[in-house]
Amino acid sequence: MSNLEVLSIAELEAAAMEKMDKMTREYYNSGSDREITLRDNLAAFDRYRLRPRVLKDVSRIDTSTQLWGKKISFPLCIAPAAMAKLAHPSGEVGISRAAANAGVAVGLSSFSTSSMEDVVAQGAGAIDYAIQLYVFQNRKTSEVLVRRAERAGFKAVFLTVDTPYLGRRINEVRNRFKLPPHLQLLNFENPGDVAVYSENETKAHGGDKGKPPAAGAGVDSILPQGNVNDASLNWETDIQWLRSITKLEIWVKGILTAEDTLLAVQHGVDGIIISNHGGRQLDGVTSTLDALPECVAAAAGRIPVHIDGGIRRGTDIFKALALGADCCWVGRIPLWGLAYDGQAGVELALKLLYEEFKLCMSLAGCKSVKEISRDHLIRVKTDGTLARL
Repeated sequence: MSNLEVLSIAELEAAAMEKMDKMTREYYNSGSDREITLRDNLAAFDRYRLRPRVLKDVSRIDTSTQLWGKKISFPLCIAPAAMAKLAHPSGEVGISRAAANAGVAVGLSSFSTSSMEDVVAQGAGAIDYAIQLYVFQNRKTSEVLVRRAERAGFKAVFLTVDTPYLGRRINEVRNRFKLPPHLQLLNFENPGDVAVYSENETKAHGGDKGKPPAAGAGVDSILPQGNVNDASLNWETDIQWLRSITKLEIWVKGILTAEDTLLAVQHGVDGIIISNHGGRQLDGVTSTLDALPECVAAAAGRIPVHIDGGIRRGTDIFKALALGADCCWVGRIPLWGLAYDGQAGVELALKLLYEEFKLCMSLAGCKSVKEISRDHLIRVKTDGTLARL
């Protein structure tokens, strides 16, 4: 395909949808329940307009910023997203190669269909990686995963805290989502240890509520509903537990309130990611962009604040930074790039976002990321009028 057919992320998404089967398409793109939060993640960015400054010297634009002590080409990185080989055989390895070529960091899902060692090898020291972590009921499974990531050279753990139970993802249930037999979850010695089963399926096969049945019990679904994560996870004990098993930076992913931001600071985490799991958990929560300002205010510069959810354009990145985010993460977009054209499709996606962001900076009168501020935004009120922040 000619790249003239894909000149925006919206066009990339449309092209990718044609190449995915229904089960994969709805697994990647759906949200929970009525998908209110899924839609609002997108709509939130349109509730802001840009306030450009003119007669600024923008003959040279520096889009770069710092993450984990290393320069990244622009303030956008690849968020953890499960089972990338559903989109393309190169999977997470293809995403990693594209990220390395673009000079941005990668977050790898625990439920990766490529091994963490193979993924990190693609960066060859040029970029950094974080491992996304669920704390399973079997804590040893999580501990082994973290220690393996540390040996592989990862920089951080993204502790995912918004999934004590899985959200009600209706399309996954209806489609009986499952990983095809030719694919495996390669970050676990025994993938059956992390399979998630509904309560009815578990009881039908003789298991206890909330615990998976024995391997080979005949359950064909990996992530429909139910629970395998440790629902007892809490601030008081588990940040300290994680700190006791690793020297990696500990970031908390899934924060939406000032109160939890303050607790993150209090418990000494290294950073937070404002996230609602792409609208796949509790439906009806605030969009991540709407949650961002109160979390930035609570953090007060003591820890970095990153954001994911709803980012589709370079102007979205600009708006998030103007509201105080230090960096943005995208999860679905790399999957669409993979489905469209493998590694080359991911590179195209990152190029589109980079060029849009750079153009937005120049037209807004910002020659460096540090110059982006709240003064560059105005909010659209419910009656359609505009209000200064």
